[in-house]
Amino acid sequence: MRSILLAITLCLTTAAAHAADIVERARADAELSPLVGAAEAAGLIDTLKGEGPFTIYAPRNAAFDALPPEMVSDLLRPENKGQLTDLLLYHVDDRKLTSNMFPIGASIFKPVLTTERLCITSNQAGVSIADSTAETANVVVADIKADNGVIHVIDKVLIPGKRPVCAKTKKHKR
Repeated sequence: MRSILLAITLCLTTAAAHAADIVERARADAELSPLVGAAEAAGLIDTLKGEGPFTIYAPRNAAFDALPPEMVSDLLRPENKGQLTDLLLYHVDDRKLTSNMFPIGASIFKPVLTTERLCITSNQAGVSIADSTAETANVVVADIKADNGVIHVIDKVLIPGKRPVCAKTKKHKR
């Protein structure tokens, strides 16, 4: 009987030690449901469940709600899958970057969408990300750890396009 209890305890401990992947973490958070739906529509779920590492700048529901409705419906059309994929890959880095890894000040980062850049600023107030619109997304929840990376929840959907301008820019080496 004692060995059975020990085996059950060991199994529960092992299961608790297993962190969910990026997709499982996002699916578990109702605030990230539009992001998960968009990733499904773009066919990126298997990629994001992969080995990684990944850093996801994950817009919460209100960020998607702030987009023009016609933009969202256009992106979700099958013929625009490439544009949707590009938009989502603009929110992904192929490294595991916790909030303490962003250098103090403004730095240029290259997302998985390699034709684009992000300006990430870290200071005492937190971490913010400028995109092509020159508007800033704020990291509202940092460092949600997953077994294949980390999620930072942001309050704006990042829009690729014109490269953002960073004041006192440092290029972040890979």
